[in-house]
Amino acid sequence: MTSQSPRAIAPAQGRLGVLCPGMGAVATTFMAGVESVRRGYALPIGSVTQMGTIRLGKRTENRAPAIKDFVPLARLDDLVFGGWDPIPDDAYTAATKAGVLEEKHIERIAGFLKGLSPMPAVFDQHYVKKLTGTNVKKGKTKRELAEQLREDIRRFRDANKLDRLVMVWCASTEIFIQPGAVHASLKAFEKGMLDNHPDVAPSMLYAWAALMEGVPFANGAPNLTVDFPAMQELARERGLPICGKDFKTGQTLMKTVLAPMFKARMLGLSGWYSTNILGNRDGEVLDDPESFKTKEESKLGVLEHILQPAMYPDLYGNVFHKVRINYYPPRGDNKEGWDNIDIFGWLGYPMQIKVDFLCRDSILAAPIVLDLALYSDLAQRAGMKGIQEWLSFYFKSPMAAPGLTPEHDLFIQQTKLKNTLRYLMGEEQITHLGIEYYQG
Repeated sequence: MTSQSPRAIAPAQGRLGVLCPGMGAVATTFMAGVESVRRGYALPIGSVTQMGTIRLGKRTENRAPAIKDFVPLARLDDLVFGGWDPIPDDAYTAATKAGVLEEKHIERIAGFLKGLSPMPAVFDQHYVKKLTGTNVKKGKTKRELAEQLREDIRRFRDANKLDRLVMVWCASTEIFIQPGAVHASLKAFEKGMLDNHPDVAPSMLYAWAALMEGVPFANGAPNLTVDFPAMQELARERGLPICGKDFKTGQTLMKTVLAPMFKARMLGLSGWYSTNILGNRDGEVLDDPESFKTKEESKLGVLEHILQPAMYPDLYGNVFHKVRINYYPPRGDNKEGWDNIDIFGWLGYPMQIKVDFLCRDSILAAPIVLDLALYSDLAQRAGMKGIQEWLSFYFKSPMAAPGLTPEHDLFIQQTKLKNTLRYLMGEEQITHLGIEYYQG
């Protein structure tokens, strides 16, 4: 395949605001981490935009620049942080309470964190049963609340002299909502805001406000949020990128690595039992059955999409897949995920794999927030609008165009991401065929 002309991309000049609905464990770990990197205290480990490289051309050319040197991303020094939370704690207090980072790592940037206080949130306990908060906006209609968010965005932009903005949802999982008539068109959705329709959740108000203000939106939770026709219509109309859903961090990250291996080698799967213990705010929220239902839908869909049981009924047509999340306060943010996997091989002989992943949820999520912020900004400057399927790499439940099956295989997702970067810069796509090395 021959290379093509690079896509026109506006330069990453000036300051980029990163707004986070939800300034709890994930957001404060992200913000504290970026500031630590900026000061030279740490490396941005886990961030593909900062640590990754990308192969260009043939293997014999030995071209593999750093991604941040290859595509015009915003610099870390140009990022400015803000956000909303129903709990009024500044980022220093929130990070201390979250218990993700050690005291020494918080104290060395204490002044920076104390300067980050959340704006009053749009919050309704109907959608997140296990949380309460006093730092909450008031309004007669959901449209009025959304307009208050728009005003927050404008004020934040002006106060910080920002050139561009992105928004990344880092807040809690809302109750499960099925797409309905109120989500079918922008006109219906905006009427739903005025009518206080129960299926218009707070996260949707943030997304609507962001898009109305020209701000790309990335959804880090499994909420419906932007994954419905009305919001996709608005994103296309405004020429803005959107992506989601649900940061792919611990147990599901492992599934999107192991399941493709089983399928690639045509090994059968009888059952996959997954359970987690988690003690942070996310774990408490997911202790509510309605919020857990949203997360469960996100986690359960992964195996079916990767393994394609209809295509391989003898291997995957009768898989028992169970997911459990248990709130266990002593563990804090240090989630532990156990997986028992029953597979079968030649002549049907059974085998087992056990995985015990003692991970740190927010440590895995923070670099995802950074990458999504930088790539969403890049997509906007490149004129890419609507669903950004190339960012599926970062999500448990990736959004895709209507009629398309989402891609869950981590390695196909990685190829899609890197080939999109090559496409943007006019470089040849990498197919890994390699036949040219053996011909002639």
